[in-house]
Amino acid sequence: QVQLVESGGGLVQAGGSLRLSCSASGGTFSSYVMGWFRQAPGKEREFVSAISRIGGRTGYAESVKGRFTISRDNAKNTVYLQMNSLKPEDTAVYYCAANLQIIIDRRPGAYDYWGQGTQVTVSS
Repeated sequence: QVQLVESGGGLVQAGGSLRLSCSASGGTFSSYVMGWFRQAPGKEREFVSAISRIGGRTGYAESVKGRFTISRDNAKNTVYLQMNSLKPEDTAVYYCAANLQIIIDRRPGAYDYWGQGTQVTVSS
């Protein structure tokens, strides 16, 4: 059983930056593809970004490409999401998730473990 804990959310003005962290325990971190998803009120959970097990491959939603950067530190069992040039439409609860597949997957259903989420609010 893998436990994931997100941190780093908060309130920021449009154009600002935040760095989310997700710490994992209870499993072999380097065995998991890690993903970030978000869910705004009244909307479905959507893919934001994912990173391969060693970190050599990444994927991004078109809406965040060029503004967000995902990275991971397997020695620290942590995955990060650096978010720059934030927009009000980025406001959501952000979740990290882990799956045992080899490939990067954008579907929430492909992920086996989820964190509790961290709120990101971007004011205009």
